[in-house]
Amino acid sequence: MPASVHSQDQDQSMMDTAPQELEQQQDYEQEEFELEEKRIVVLPGATETAASFQFEGEGHTLGNALRYAIMKNPEVEFCGYTIPHPSEAKMNLRIQTYGMYFCHTLARFDGADRNIADSTTAVEALEKGLEALMDLCDVVTDKFTSARDAFNAAQADKMTS
Repeated sequence: MPASVHSQDQDQSMMDTAPQELEQQQDYEQEEFELEEKRIVVLPGATETAASFQFEGEGHTLGNALRYAIMKNPEVEFCGYTIPHPSEAKMNLRIQTYGMYFCHTLARFDGADRNIADSTTAVEALEKGLEALMDLCDVVTDKFTSARDAFNAAQADKMTS
C-alpha cells in the first residue's frame, strides 16, 4: 500500500542534489577510465620472452587478427590465442619470442654484436603487433572510403545522365 501524502510534507529543492549528481557522474567516468586501463592483463608466469595476456571484452575477431600480425614478426617463435569459455568475454593470447637464441643466430649471419637488449620481449612483440594491426585497419579504412566515394560519384553520374 502506498504511503499517504500529508500536507506537512514539503518538496525538496533539486538544487541540493545537483552537485551530488555531478560528483557521482565524475566518479562513474573515473571508474570507466580505470576499467579501460585494465583491459589487458599479463597473466602469472610471464618471463621476458614468453608471456600470456588476457584481453577483457574481446573475442575471435581481435584474437585471430592480432595473432596473424604478431606472427609476421620474425623474432616471434609462437603466438596463439584462446577463448577460455564462451560465456566470458575474455581472450587469452600467448607470445613466445626467440630471445637470446635469435640474437646469437642472427649475429652469425650479420656479424653484429648483440646482447639481451637486442632481443624482442613478449610485451614489445605485442606492442608491434597492435601497431601493425592499427596500420592495417587504417589502410582498409582508406581503401573502403575511396571505393565508396567512387561508387557514390558513379551513381550520381548515372542519375544526372
